[in-house]
Amino acid sequence: MKLWYSFTKELILSSKSWYFYIELGMAIILLLVLLFVVPEDFDSKSEEYMYLDVPQVVKDRYRDNLKDEDLDEESQMVEVEADKRTFQAEFYETDESEIYILDSMEALNAFSSGERVPTVHVRVNEENQIVHTYYLQGYETQKLKNLLLVFHNRKAGYDVIEDYSDNIPVRSLYQNIEPLSDRENVIPVFLTFNGSLMSLFIIAAYIFLDKSEGIIKAYAVTASSVWHYLLSKIGVIIVTSIATSLIITIPIMGLQPNYFAMLLFIITSGFFAASLGLYITSFYKDIIQAFGVLYIVIVIMIMPNISYFTPSWDPDWIKIIPSYVMLQSFKEIISINGNIAYVLVASLGFAVLGLDIFILANHRFKKTLTL
Repeated sequence: MKLWYSFTKELILSSKSWYFYIELGMAIILLLVLLFVVPEDFDSKSEEYMYLDVPQVVKDRYRDNLKDEDLDEESQMVEVEADKRTFQAEFYETDESEIYILDSMEALNAFSSGERVPTVHVRVNEENQIVHTYYLQGYETQKLKNLLLVFHNRKAGYDVIEDYSDNIPVRSLYQNIEPLSDRENVIPVFLTFNGSLMSLFIIAAYIFLDKSEGIIKAYAVTASSVWHYLLSKIGVIIVTSIATSLIITIPIMGLQPNYFAMLLFIITSGFFAASLGLYITSFYKDIIQAFGVLYIVIVIMIMPNISYFTPSWDPDWIKIIPSYVMLQSFKEIISINGNIAYVLVASLGFAVLGLDIFILANHRFKKTLTL
């Protein structure tokens, strides 16, 4: 009963503070960003610029091939700008690319040097062979360069390579899982930000506010246990995290997510993040002194976002950062037929780790509560 009384008291007090409304306001802002700023699907089509310096017969063959792949099977004459100059170009749009056939070598050089984009010069050499010269920018990988060499090298047996690649069996690692839209794919990032980073900062703000106003010193002389006070603070953070997470998720995802798993994971991951915040605050007297450590922790927590949006960069060391597991867990929660077993294991891990950190924080606060 003492714990429940302490929790309800903290919840009422927190609802009257600015921090409570900052969290709700941040959730509403994130929701508005998802609804009105982030598109349903990003335009991921690559832009290709090329100049055909070949006989008219070869040009016509190129155009016919491009028209067959074009979405409306027609080309368009457009104006493109590069290096503060305007050029004429034929425009083709396929499922994967936007292709511009430039009208001169001058235009090709302008895009290559001025706009810093890869370009292609198609010409005929002295032996009447079609040669593709790529003007790259230096950031391309060796794998891409090798692929370009093979793609246009007829002597390498392109037909054999094509037949071989068409017969390679492809098996999906995750069956019966529909991919998320680009907008939905951003939600785990916002939920992780709302759950881990905000919990760290907000609970630190609550503790330091109580220290500055002398509430902690007054609490130290009461009959209530220290862990009641700390757990009540964590409870407030978790309740707020649940509310803000639902504000972000429901309008976008509807009933698709597994809300039971989401509730469980928010409780356990929020308990871990808040306990970590408590432990950090136990070493400092005010938020100014703790700012450096909080800043470093938050930066480390943000790093897995790079791996999340760039799957090709996924080193082993980044997988030990807690926010990496949070991102993957929230993604599984909102996905159709997501891997809930992964979420349950992650929840158990955060519960155990959070409990260990909470015990350390409680031990520290018993010694420093009145300092």
